[in-house]
Amino acid sequence: MSKLLKDKIAGDYKQRLAGVTDAVLIDVIGMNSSSTYNLRRELRSKNLSLMVVKGSLARRATDGTPLAAAFDGGEGSLALVWGAEDFVSLAKEIVDLQAKPEFEKCQARGGVMDGERLTAEKVAEVSKWPNRIGQISILMGQMLSPGSQLLSQICAPGGALASQIEKKSKDEGAAAAE
Repeated sequence: MSKLLKDKIAGDYKQRLAGVTDAVLIDVIGMNSSSTYNLRRELRSKNLSLMVVKGSLARRATDGTPLAAAFDGGEGSLALVWGAEDFVSLAKEIVDLQAKPEFEKCQARGGVMDGERLTAEKVAEVSKWPNRIGQISILMGQMLSPGSQLLSQICAPGGALASQIEKKSKDEGAAAAE
């Protein structure tokens, strides 16, 4: 392949990957065309993008970007998947896809999160973390818990006093009726 052609392909990669900071690398070698089509369709339905790249050209295109770490040591053809709400959601989707029998040859090879290179095992570990929505709900629960405890502690003495006054008034009403 000529240097001019390599530069054009690397430029295309750079343009398509502009703004991408987190991605997972998967191996699609060995998948037949119908499985690859189904994989792309499934990813598209979840608003994820897949691009098969040559490792050396992708390394050239991503030099100086957060994605550069993903291609360190990667040789040959790789498929790059990106586009989820957050990296945890992306990792969850890839791990779920690997579990399906029709995509058994589709295996995670690693990825990059916040400029840090991840191994395939680390991607599987990250997929077990709570995603952005889960983290927000955990945080909101932690923020609201002290407030609800404080409110119950403030209301408890007043409620106890109100129930004692009600009981006393019922007792006096019953005594007056006799």
